Amino acid sequence: MAETVHRRPPYRRAGGTSLAEKVRFLSRAASYTERPQGVRAIETHMSWVFLTDKYAYKLKKPVRHTFLDFSTIEARRRNCRAEVRLNNRLAPGIYLGVVPLVLRAHRTLSLGGAGRVVDWLVQMRRLRKSDVLQEQIQRHRLRGGALSVAVAALVRFYEASSPISIDPAHYRRRFESDIRGCCHELARPIWRLPADLVGEIAAAQLDFIRRERGLLNDRVRSKRIIEGHGDLRPEHVYLGAEPVITDCLEFDRTLRILDRADELAYLALECEMLGAPEVGRRILATYARRSHDCVPERLLHFYMSIRACMRARLAIWHLKDPQVPQARKWRRRALKYLRLAARHAGALGSNVEEIDRAQLLSKPAGARPTSLRREAA
Repeated sequence: MAETVHRRPPYRRAGGTSLAEKVRFLSRAASYTERPQGVRAIETHMSWVFLTDKYAYKLKKPVRHTFLDFSTIEARRRNCRAEVRLNNRLAPGIYLGVVPLVLRAHRTLSLGGAGRVVDWLVQMRRLRKSDVLQEQIQRHRLRGGALSVAVAALVRFYEASSPISIDPAHYRRRFESDIRGCCHELARPIWRLPADLVGEIAAAQLDFIRRERGLLNDRVRSKRIIEGHGDLRPEHVYLGAEPVITDCLEFDRTLRILDRADELAYLALECEMLGAPEVGRRILATYARRSHDCVPERLLHFYMSIRACMRARLAIWHLKDPQVPQARKWRRRALKYLRLAARHAGALGSNVEEIDRAQLLSKPAGARPTSLRREAA
């Protein structure tokens, strides 16, 4: 989970109690029956997470986007239940259940007990930060054996999953839609990203689909499309005595329907984003050896290029929030993802690497965050 600045939530009352009131209550140690020594509150893009001594409690924000709807108490309850159920596949025993936040007499809040339910939280066991793959990469403490065990667990999960029946043409159209959607958004003038580069990357990706339709069709016909994790990033992989993978994407099943190689290419891309491409290569090599699925390198580059564009879009979308802190950081992150997208698209037979150097290195560091926030509002 990406930590951001702890600031007062701007949302209106949801279920008769404002988000700010809920966050204040859940930030106090006295609110928990376990009576922890303290509580650490972390804000993510879609949630607030409260860390006690032994547990983590996740409160979803009452937000609505084109790709999810957490705007009602019932919607948040359904998504909390789905989060627990789906994450038990790769993190058994970690997701303990769904806890109601209730409003008692005299407008006092309580975790559980009698009263009117005003929200729902997911309760999890806390895991050691030192076991997180992202942490181990950044601190240069990664143990190769533990990584291999985690990949082996993913291979077992994939092989136990029922193949998804999907029309090959529909599978290809999904990529075409994602490519055009990312291109349209990232090329918008308000973001001040290199629009020519965005267009070149999209053209290379679409050209790959036209040239390699048989390869994409083969992935469907060989039953490599499954319901996976959906958000497989280094920050969600724990390399303890037994590997644990958390934070499955629960709100849209469509986004979990993917090629198992696509999912691991995404993990490899995020390792590359952390400056450790060799870790990504090790993950892919271990997968190939364990699964006997020899994925063509050009297909992995295609998947990684598309994933990088989607992550660039998500990064730049942070600037739509008029209260977003560190706006320059999000634009820099979007540019870094575009560089990676260009690198992998270049391996598809395009000259976007040259455009990457010519455009990204010649662009100024970015507009002032205040201007970006004003234009994105």
